[in-house]
Amino acid sequence: MSQSMTFGQFKMRSRFTGAFDTIKRNAALWLRQGISPRRLALTLALGFAVGCIPVIGIPTLVCAALALALRLNLPAIQAANYAVMPLQLLLIVPFVRLGGWLIDSSRNQTLQSGALLHTSPLALVTQMGWLAGQALLAWVVIAIPVVVVLTFSLPMLLRRIPAVAAGEVGD
Repeated sequence: MSQSMTFGQFKMRSRFTGAFDTIKRNAALWLRQGISPRRLALTLALGFAVGCIPVIGIPTLVCAALALALRLNLPAIQAANYAVMPLQLLLIVPFVRLGGWLIDSSRNQTLQSGALLHTSPLALVTQMGWLAGQALLAWVVIAIPVVVVLTFSLPMLLRRIPAVAAGEVGD
């Protein structure tokens, strides 16, 4: 086998390298948008917590609204939101169960049985709304302490990133 690259392979590799360099440069610019490690930690903590809301489709809108209302870094909060999306799917059932336990609901038996499939559409919508409410209650109970812990622990890690540490003078 020959170690030499053809011109086409070199051109393709340089395209990927150029694209990767552009992504790195843009990420560094996003991180330096006048945001300190403390603000970035709050941004990431909110992105992670909101990204785990047990209702599909809602976190992206909530993250955008929070970023605009609190003047947080929009790309960073959305990146954190999308990073935890698989966790959001995994946590839906545990949140519903925890919410049912917190409320001590007798309506939880429908989660184990297939009774939801054999009810009227109105009863199905009502039951799904009740389960979503339970899941949201559990999410609120968990999310508040998680945001507090992440907001106070992430700045130590973020200060080790040179692009983020450079933004510390702005806060």
